[in-house]
Amino acid sequence: MDRPLHVNEAAQDCFEPARVGFIDHPTRHLFFTGKGGVGKTSLSTAAALALADAGRKVLLVSTDAASNLDEMLGIELRNTPVPVPGAPGLSVLNIDPDNAAESYRQRVLAQMGASAGEEALSTVREQLSGACTTEIASFDEFSSLLADGTQAWDHIVFDTAPTGHTLRLLSLPKAWTGFLEGNDRGASCLGPHSGLKMQEVRFKAALDALSDPAKTTVVLVSRPERGAIAEAARTSVELRALGLNNQRLAINGLFHAIDRGDAVARAIEDLGQQALDGMPASLRELPQDRVPLRPFDTVGLQALRALLAPGAAAVAPPATASGHDANPLPDLAALADDLAAAGHGLVMVMGKGGVGKTTIAAALAIGLVQRGRTVHLTTTDPAAHLAGTLEGELPGLRVSRIDPKVETQRYIDKIMAAKSPALDPQEQALLLEDLQSPCTEEVAVFHAFSRIVGEGRSAFVVLDTAPTGHSMLLMDATGAYHRQMTREFEGHGAARVVTPLMRLQDAAYTKIILVTLPEVTSVSQAAALQDDLRRARIEPYAWVLNKSVLAAGTHDPLLQARLTGERRQIERLSAGLAQRLYALPWLTVPPVGLGELSRLVCTPATTADVAD
Repeated sequence: MDRPLHVNEAAQDCFEPARVGFIDHPTRHLFFTGKGGVGKTSLSTAAALALADAGRKVLLVSTDAASNLDEMLGIELRNTPVPVPGAPGLSVLNIDPDNAAESYRQRVLAQMGASAGEEALSTVREQLSGACTTEIASFDEFSSLLADGTQAWDHIVFDTAPTGHTLRLLSLPKAWTGFLEGNDRGASCLGPHSGLKMQEVRFKAALDALSDPAKTTVVLVSRPERGAIAEAARTSVELRALGLNNQRLAINGLFHAIDRGDAVARAIEDLGQQALDGMPASLRELPQDRVPLRPFDTVGLQALRALLAPGAAAVAPPATASGHDANPLPDLAALADDLAAAGHGLVMVMGKGGVGKTTIAAALAIGLVQRGRTVHLTTTDPAAHLAGTLEGELPGLRVSRIDPKVETQRYIDKIMAAKSPALDPQEQALLLEDLQSPCTEEVAVFHAFSRIVGEGRSAFVVLDTAPTGHSMLLMDATGAYHRQMTREFEGHGAARVVTPLMRLQDAAYTKIILVTLPEVTSVSQAAALQDDLRRARIEPYAWVLNKSVLAAGTHDPLLQARLTGERRQIERLSAGLAQRLYALPWLTVPPVGLGELSRLVCTPATTADVAD
């Protein structure tokens, strides 16, 4: 697959391939992964488009349940390949978790045969109704794309979910292959053993393809930001442990100030350079590509082709100011005031990966402590590192994370302690074996989430959630548990159960904060998340517009060109999309550490203390 590229004549006028390694010498499989918001979708789509323009047959696959590929390309995504108009040779496929799960259920039920009784079929349907089935079904779709049976495509480009979810996905081949070896029963949450055994060969083929450097390249995408680079370094180590050693580093959004007299522009450039200068040695050793910040949103084929084109794109003249410039949005301190008035409850910070959820959650937790409240700050994000954001301790603030491995072992120990006394040694061994399946983790994380949701009855819980797709799987598990408990308590008269879903639907108990960047795709994804929540009868409390360059103030021509898009998004949000809208400006000092985070939420009484 390393033959030279030859650009289609139809595309030659508008696109010249960039000299980036993942296009110059592409393997058959290209994985783009990294912290949310670093530009994985933009770079993976631009790469797929460049390969297609060069005459290749390319399939672009999204493994992110919160993908915005449809908006970028202007087409409706499906779980079957869809040709992209205007890009001959390029098709797009979205691994839809719900469709994948239903297809998986039908295959398992069909394999049971006509002799299976209705009671047995009903039992299996119940087993296959959980979030774990959704995960393994999505992985099953993913595995099929790595098998040799997809020779219709020269290249398969994967636009992955944010890091934590992707690491979980890529670890599944090894986890399930190990679980199936010597296991003749299967996992109770996935139906009969045959439902898994029939996929075992595919799992092994997926593992082999991922580990073969001649077939697979992992492109670690980062912004020139300290947190994104640190996560890329951690991801690189974890991927090597999984056997994925063929890695490249892509630095996206590299900014050079045009107006060196502009303090904001100069700070953005300087902070980016400092982050690059502090890059860990493990990343420096990787082949590296750098993509400059563009003055346009990467929506549409023209913009996507220009993203990787060599040379600087023309900068539009500065946009004229609008009424929004003179009427700044309320800040995080105002939001902390509003939240503190409730006295206790659950504050869930949600959104697409990379929009700044962890920063917003940490700042709001500190703001509530400043206002005399007791707060538990925690996260459901496998890739979150709250301690690194806070860099210190604060009286009245407890910090934790839902660690999947810790919670899984706790759940296994609890089940074994409860059931072992009634079982003989052989039955205990079989139960323990069943609990060792990878899907136990999903159940364990849900139980930990439920426990934390309940803490809001007497204090504040601020929950920094995983990126949208992962969080919605957790919400699906919450809904499934609610339906199960409702069925079990039907007909019990006065008996009433309060499920986690009921707490999330209680607007007096739970405040959902949606975080977005002032960019079209980020706002669209947050709007889609709001629609999903509303279908579950959960109403978001407020939106936070993070990294607002408009609120920061700048005259740099490139940044000014980007302000036109930001103003459009503010108008879109103010027109009724957000019930309440707050803004956090782009900051010249990174919001890391208790001191800087405290400045974002200071009350007048504490401003002097923070300044000291």
